[in-house]
Amino acid sequence: MITPKAPVPVARRQLGLATRHQLTTTGGVPAATLTSRTRPGGPWQRLLPRVYLLQTGPPDHRQRALAAVLYAAEPTADPLSGDTAALTGAAALALLGIREAPPLPADVLIRAPRRLAAHPQVRPAATTRWPRTLTVSGVPSTHPVRAAADYASRAAHPDRIRSVLAQVVQAGWCHPHDLHAELRASRLLARPAIRAAAAELLAGVRSVAEARARDTLTATDLPTPLWNARLYTPDGTFLASPDAYWPDEGVALEIDSAEYHYTRDAWHATLRRRLRLESHGVLVVSATPSMIRDTPADVIAALRTLLALTTPRPTPPTALARGHQQLLLFPGGSG
Repeated sequence: MITPKAPVPVARRQLGLATRHQLTTTGGVPAATLTSRTRPGGPWQRLLPRVYLLQTGPPDHRQRALAAVLYAAEPTADPLSGDTAALTGAAALALLGIREAPPLPADVLIRAPRRLAAHPQVRPAATTRWPRTLTVSGVPSTHPVRAAADYASRAAHPDRIRSVLAQVVQAGWCHPHDLHAELRASRLLARPAIRAAAAELLAGVRSVAEARARDTLTATDLPTPLWNARLYTPDGTFLASPDAYWPDEGVALEIDSAEYHYTRDAWHATLRRRLRLESHGVLVVSATPSMIRDTPADVIAALRTLLALTTPRPTPPTALARGHQQLLLFPGGSG
């Protein structure tokens, strides 16, 4: 890959990218030179209207994301400031490493009432609620909580909404309560799929498999469990955090995906976690996401049996659930 010396300092700040305004006005590059250098086989590339990559090799994911911001930013503004354009939605989440968040087309916020033509790779969205911004991998972006809400506003598939929002929370990018507040501020909780996903996160659910399990359990007469409760031994040592836990009965549901057990070490870690739980009197039902989806009756039957067995148990479990509050949620409300 050949990267000619950037003709303007700003291109070195922008991952090798520059706008036409920056090149011709600030950098003093004649329009004829710009046209010549961006011809097929030339040293530069036109990634988007008025946005150029000053190298011959293909752009990486950061450069594509920043190109979308450069396209949307006001021509005379500093595009890295985040004042006139900021990456949001799936593209911003993809920069954070969120799986299933497609980087293209890139959603970019601009300030209302400004308007900008859409492009197959860029979807400008005018907003009157300008967010706080931060720089992620060199790209001005909204905070993860706003990016997640903007993603949900455009996503159509309920399971995809569940999965992506759960990943954002599970990765620690935002708290479920903050996400719920942002979804409410964006007036998105009126949508059933988004309201359901937000309610699951408030209840402690952190994955699509857990969400399906919660749906399945809600339709039964089984007691309501705690989701992702942190269990400790009597001396305060952390024990485990099962997917679902019935503290009164000392029963846990562990949803183990083969995706995370490809290695011997990962599988042994799962077995050791189960042994720790069982050594403290917790009865464990293990299931895969496909079992929850395809044969939920078998999982419910196993849980029902263990929950019934706990009634006459002479020795209660020694695991204690701490720092977890089971929230009461009302299906018809927005929280």
